[in-house]
Amino acid sequence: MAKVIRIGGAGGFLGDSSVAAPQLLRAGGLDYIVLDYLAEATMAPLGQLKRARPDQGYARDFTEWVWRDNLREIKAQGVRIVTNAGGVNPQACRERMERIAAEAGVSFRIAIVTGDDLIARVPDFAATGLREMFGGQPFPDPEKVWTANAYLGGAPIAAALAAGADVVITGRVVDSALTLGPLMHEFGWTAQDHDRLAAGSLAGHVIECGAQATGGLFTDWEAVPDWAHIGYPVIECHANGDFVVTKPAGTGGLVCVPAVAEQILYEVGDPQGYALPDVVCDFSQVRVEPAGDARVRVTGARGYPPSGRLKTCVTYEKGFRFIGIMPVVGRDAARKAQRQAEAVILRVGEMLRDRNLPPLRATRVELLGTEASYGAQADPALAATREVVARIGAEHDDEAALALMMREFDSPTTSMSVGSTGWFGARPTISPVAQVFSFLVPGDTVTATVSIGGTHHAVAAPAPARPFASAMVVPPAVDDTAPVEEEDMVEVPLIRVAWARSGDKGDAFNVGVIARRAEVLPWIRAALTPDAVRAFFAHEFEGASAPEVRRYDLPGMNAINLHCIQSLGGGQFASLRLDPLAKGKAQQLLDMPIRLPRRLVPAR
Repeated sequence: MAKVIRIGGAGGFLGDSSVAAPQLLRAGGLDYIVLDYLAEATMAPLGQLKRARPDQGYARDFTEWVWRDNLREIKAQGVRIVTNAGGVNPQACRERMERIAAEAGVSFRIAIVTGDDLIARVPDFAATGLREMFGGQPFPDPEKVWTANAYLGGAPIAAALAAGADVVITGRVVDSALTLGPLMHEFGWTAQDHDRLAAGSLAGHVIECGAQATGGLFTDWEAVPDWAHIGYPVIECHANGDFVVTKPAGTGGLVCVPAVAEQILYEVGDPQGYALPDVVCDFSQVRVEPAGDARVRVTGARGYPPSGRLKTCVTYEKGFRFIGIMPVVGRDAARKAQRQAEAVILRVGEMLRDRNLPPLRATRVELLGTEASYGAQADPALAATREVVARIGAEHDDEAALALMMREFDSPTTSMSVGSTGWFGARPTISPVAQVFSFLVPGDTVTATVSIGGTHHAVAAPAPARPFASAMVVPPAVDDTAPVEEEDMVEVPLIRVAWARSGDKGDAFNVGVIARRAEVLPWIRAALTPDAVRAFFAHEFEGASAPEVRRYDLPGMNAINLHCIQSLGGGQFASLRLDPLAKGKAQQLLDMPIRLPRRLVPAR
């Protein structure tokens, strides 16, 4: 029989549920379990932690919950573990794992992959005048840098497995490499197998966010049963790169074509230029098809040679932030809360001036309960609500300046708006602002090292003879002819005819939109032009110097992808906005009205 490798995805972020690994182990039959803990924003707190405690800086969620609680079953089943839980300190992570295993009387061959940490090169990077690859900002002050890590690919992981590792602990790798590495090892894929590398990367992309592939965050959420026991994804991978997505029998959640398609589009910019260390992927002709009960087959990924450059992310301190929340109840709650928040900001500004301190560099007031994140799309009737929570954010370069804000924030409960209830828990805190600076480094200047059993193996980054160039890409054939209106036309919310999912891409976000029926796609394209989408999300581009919406076609999935550039106020931890990770943008877009023939609108 043809070889099939079964991989379970047991973690999508630092904070994912601890039920995933035991659930997958109970189901059995897995060759690998992969766990993804690192996001760009996650690196900053791990870097700060390592500075304070040199024995830390890794994902303790993994060592104290997943590893400690399941290592005997992992050993008994012989399932191999691949995870980036090493964070900024893979060596310390391995040492902790080995102590826990020794206490339990078991042993494992644990490999670590290092070489991604480029913190020692920060002064050199700063001296060369590097600019941020998306926003063009100058390189930060080296004294304020917490972390600097290149994204490694799947090759070092494959090398660690070939060396006999039972467990592979990495630092910063691209998320999909956790799956691609095992597939490269098992099937012997080489650096020239671009289509297979792209397919394996897509498999990793589907399961890197855990249950997002099995009904989590699905547009049709009411169709997803039993969230409490949602199944985590299992992929069955073949040597040609095709794979099937499924989940353990008897678990909740939902494996269906649109849920998997949504995850494929999650956090993707150009689907024909999805650049990774090992390959540049083209997902435009990917097909997602049913393959049985709770089984979906994914085929059609294409690949191009990698660019020979590695994305590198620096995290650094950029001043300080205060965020406080104040409930206000009663008549005209929203107007009272807004006036009160503005009064507090005015008062603090005057106090700073009196102390010869600079003004607050940024402030933001959002009234939760009035659709504050919807901009012009907010329901005006909600302005009359009788209950809101005022969320006030402020930033300053000086932590002491924000101490004035923290001191004054509670004072209105007896001096300003009637109905201010106070927030009787912990007082708001002041925290450093974590900023991300991304750039590219030549791959030949970064060498990964695999360490296992006292030995060390260097693994060079891929060096393609002919690096990726945009001219290699063949754009999909798409009919741009406007659809012809019929006699019986109607206007309905986009959600009636499409699924959608959104995600952040630094200071940008994407919304992948998938037609519920292929016949509807031309009408979706006619409605969701770049100009129309930019107008719909006008409030998201506030402060942008070069706002833009780029639209890409994925005819293989009857989908389009909308990439909104400079749209999140800095994004991630750098943003004061309520939704800096763009989790709700697809939900908002699905309310956009779309005009099409009545015959194409499904019954409710």
